[in-house]
Amino acid sequence: MASVSLSKAEKSFIQTSLQATPPLRADGRALLDYRTVLLETGVASQANGSAKLNVGKAPLEGGGGTEVLAATKLEVEDVENGDGLDGGRIVCAVTCSPSAYPHLSSNALDEVQYDLTMILHQTISHQTLHPKNLGILPKKKSWLLNLDVVVFADAGNVLDAIFMAARAALWDTKVPRTRAIQYQAKKAGSGTGSGDMDVDSGNEPGHGLSGFDTRDMARTAADFELPDYWDEGEVLDGRDRWPVCVTLNVLPSHHYLDATTPEEASTPLKLHLAFSFPTDQPCHLQALRLLGPGELQLPQLKTLIADGEKYAKELFTALESKLRDEDLRRNVKARDKFASR
Repeated sequence: MASVSLSKAEKSFIQTSLQATPPLRADGRALLDYRTVLLETGVASQANGSAKLNVGKAPLEGGGGTEVLAATKLEVEDVENGDGLDGGRIVCAVTCSPSAYPHLSSNALDEVQYDLTMILHQTISHQTLHPKNLGILPKKKSWLLNLDVVVFADAGNVLDAIFMAARAALWDTKVPRTRAIQYQAKKAGSGTGSGDMDVDSGNEPGHGLSGFDTRDMARTAADFELPDYWDEGEVLDGRDRWPVCVTLNVLPSHHYLDATTPEEASTPLKLHLAFSFPTDQPCHLQALRLLGPGELQLPQLKTLIADGEKYAKELFTALESKLRDEDLRRNVKARDKFASR
């Protein structure tokens, strides 16, 4: 996504090197190798879920690379007033730091932000990925999940980094548990008040439905409450469905992954593919985007999509393993902190 000014000679040298036998890259990687990916979750204390990711950070200098921060925040929306959707909704936004694109004007930076936002939002908010636990009270209250991504530095392959950070933040997201509240008039002789507040406690006659599971709320409930303020809640539904993106940088003879900024500027065609891998289901191609002045024949496109699925599965597996390690690390840290009190 980043653009640097390269001469024709520099572009030709990079392309020739990539198509050499064997191919040569400035950092010594093979064509299908990713740079080092560093990931940490739970980095924003005020968010419902968050993650910080860096692709290509220099191990010795301690800097550089594509750096992205993603965070989620849940807000209550009133469905009855038309402010939200029954069952909840997701809104994504991508913001780019001016320092990530110092060569761009303000208007050009806005265009980059808009472009990245549309790709992420249209993919993540698709109905096939919609979590089941964003509803609070049927036809009355629901959660709005805001997913905000900030690009602090772009050293190439920013779209793949954005999707990885977004998936990690959604994985880290906790939805507060809620309990339905009903207001009922008091029976004659039961008191002097005009009304009473009942909390649903079961589905026995006269009690309504359980309130701890937001999917089983009583339809007659008037409002809701959080049963335990300190409870982090339950994980966001559909952890296994959040997609990853792989960008295939296409040359006349072959393609390669995880392009640096000079490599991006030297490659005429890019194919962005977003795949999700639901448990016990075939993978889903959630998004496809072809950028650049080059052309692809249909048989070539089919082959690239098949290759992209394989690369995405490998990336998905590696990322999920890292996310589970992060869960374990934070659980151990929380347990040790509690034990030291």
